[in-house]
Amino acid sequence: MIKFLNALPRLSPERLRAVLPVLDWGRTYDRAQFTGDMTAAVIVTIMLIPQSLAYALLAGLPAEVGLYASILPLVFYAIFGTSRSLAVGPVAVVSLMTASALAPLGLESLVDYTAAAAVLALLSGLVLLAMGILRLGVVANFLSHPVIAGFITASGILIAASQMKHILGLSAHGHTLPEILSSIWVELPNTNLPTLITGLFALSFLFWVRKGLAKFLTSKFGISAGTAGTAARVGPVFAVIGTTVAAWALNLPGAGVAVVGTVPTGLPPLGLPNVDLSMISTLIGPAILISIIGYVESVSVAQTLAAKRKQRIEPNQELIALGAANLSSGLSGGYPVTGGFARSVVNFDAGAETPAAGAFTAVGLLLAALMLTPLLYFLPKATLAATIIVAVLSLVDFSILTRAWSYSKADFAAVLGTIVLTLGVGVEVGVATGVLLSLMLFVWKTSRPHVAEVGQVPGSQHFRNIHRHKVITDPAILTLRIDESLYFANARRMEDLILSRVHQSRDQLKHVILMCSAVNEIDLSALESLEAINQRLTDQGIKLHLSEVKGPVADRLKCSPFLDELSGQVFLSQYDAFITLTQQVHDTGEDQSVA
Repeated sequence: MIKFLNALPRLSPERLRAVLPVLDWGRTYDRAQFTGDMTAAVIVTIMLIPQSLAYALLAGLPAEVGLYASILPLVFYAIFGTSRSLAVGPVAVVSLMTASALAPLGLESLVDYTAAAAVLALLSGLVLLAMGILRLGVVANFLSHPVIAGFITASGILIAASQMKHILGLSAHGHTLPEILSSIWVELPNTNLPTLITGLFALSFLFWVRKGLAKFLTSKFGISAGTAGTAARVGPVFAVIGTTVAAWALNLPGAGVAVVGTVPTGLPPLGLPNVDLSMISTLIGPAILISIIGYVESVSVAQTLAAKRKQRIEPNQELIALGAANLSSGLSGGYPVTGGFARSVVNFDAGAETPAAGAFTAVGLLLAALMLTPLLYFLPKATLAATIIVAVLSLVDFSILTRAWSYSKADFAAVLGTIVLTLGVGVEVGVATGVLLSLMLFVWKTSRPHVAEVGQVPGSQHFRNIHRHKVITDPAILTLRIDESLYFANARRMEDLILSRVHQSRDQLKHVILMCSAVNEIDLSALESLEAINQRLTDQGIKLHLSEVKGPVADRLKCSPFLDELSGQVFLSQYDAFITLTQQVHDTGEDQSVA
């Protein structure tokens, strides 16, 4: 055994701290940081209790599962995470995606449904860990910001609509907006008035807390804006206490108001959930989508908060941390988790200095699971639904449509397609279509590269588009600036465009220069097109030249016979190419002209 351990590669202290960031910030941990972390932990714990219960309700899970999903994940993120402020746990969008992923399984038993949610968390954890080990954080870049904004907006609408049944006291159902609205419309005559009053009171109070409490505290009591803002964010706690006491005192369950009921007291259940191979094959696709969406949301929040304190995060290590958090959630009766915006901002504003604040929050939630759950029996589900609605409506941003329309019709199409399909077909189809549209638009845009004919700006070494600037050109020299890397999708179009432009030129044309300052790569298909262009031009007595070829591109071209067969030269700069070839033209008696 000792020989085996000695044979393992030894990690340097720097590498060990990179794998376990807790060893980095932990060695300098002091009393001031402890005070800040404890203060933040108390505030975030108070905020997380109703939020965790509400998001579990959104996922279709028992309320206590929300607490379970908020304990160990915080601890494991504190060990492996690189953000000093990120708070990990259930979030609205991932909860909605969890409900959408589990719906096709058709599980009638709540025990089986809960176990399936834990399996989904385990699969998400494994996907994130694999991505982290393979350093695939770049995968998130395939989700364009407009598509993410469209998906989150549509998800916010779906979530708010799905919670209206709890506000109205109905048994409506559905996973798309048409299904949800149709079901609510059919059930509307069965609206429970006490539930509606409770829900509207909670909604009104929470909207006031979000919009007006901070101003009220600042103007009336002189409380600082930061403290008042933090108090506003924990407002749902007051709604929970008020409506719970009212439900108990007025016996609202007897009037048909649905309440949380008995919430088990005790530690989270530890162990592997029942795993069915057919279930894994059904859930692996949703697990990948949940992992990528959760990662994008988490890293965006972490980077935003880190920038405010001139800190940095390591995206690939964040994959490891989120993977460990999801694995721990699955092993402790939870469901998929990620870094949440609202709780992370509260954690940041409340003074969290290190990830230890998350670990302290986990202790607070554990105590709540052990001692406070009996007090939640009379908590109306309408209050939790109101908490969700108020939280997710802040995610809805239709301005992305107007911005996309005015800036890029292609991006507008991607955003609109993502929103419509998410609302009309489902969450997974919506986000998958958004990714597909993003990739298709990328291929479409890069397959139609901008190619400009350029000339020399008088008195300078700069070359600009002849249609935008007054520049010096020569009828014997055609310079085309290619503003895109060359690959299989645009190689043939580039070939046709160049040959067409040559065909339009007058008989004086002797040289064609391809200005490659914006070309970062030339693949084999594009190389073959360049070879064809070179041959076609040679047959017409025209020489092909290249200028400003980047080092990596030149290295790749040297691996082929293209440079040896090139009829012209490769120039270091476009200015050198123009001056040299102009001199040759001048020596043969050609004249310059100004265009």
